[in-house]
Amino acid sequence: MSRIGKRVLEVPTGVTVTVEEGIVKVTGSKGTLELKLHEGLTVSVEEGKLSVNCNKEDKQSKSMYGTTNALISNMITGVSKGYEKGLEIIGVGYRFQVKGKELEVTAGKSHKDLVKIPEGLTVEQVSNTEITIKGISKELVGEFAAKVRKLRKPEPYKGKGIRYKDEFIRRKEGKKASK
Repeated sequence: MSRIGKRVLEVPTGVTVTVEEGIVKVTGSKGTLELKLHEGLTVSVEEGKLSVNCNKEDKQSKSMYGTTNALISNMITGVSKGYEKGLEIIGVGYRFQVKGKELEVTAGKSHKDLVKIPEGLTVEQVSNTEITIKGISKELVGEFAAKVRKLRKPEPYKGKGIRYKDEFIRRKEGKKASK
């Protein structure tokens, strides 16, 4: 059995967790998130403590045991604190621009890329070269940040491209002139 699945989660004040018909609903100050449970799992909430229980002994239930616990933990953090991910763009003429519900990315192509911002996310423009993606769903924030980064991944020679704020790009030396 999973050690992560066995952990008991603390439900902070201001967050309510309800379980109805196989759906876990977490509500907090920032919003509401839902998760459909696997059929071999149950969730019990008692006095501010939440635990996931595995009822079946099949492989699928055992593999979803720890995953479900981690997903519920992320939901609790999301509705109470929220998640954010920073992106920066490096290169001459490269820039971000937020236009309503779209993000315009100029990244060294013949055209500008327009990326639609998903419902439930906010994108703040810190500067022309930096943005911060905020939301309550860790999955949605990470997925959108990866989608934007994919438009122009950082290259190892000059470091140009879109990267996460805390990302380290391993640089290559390139060609050397002969002696």
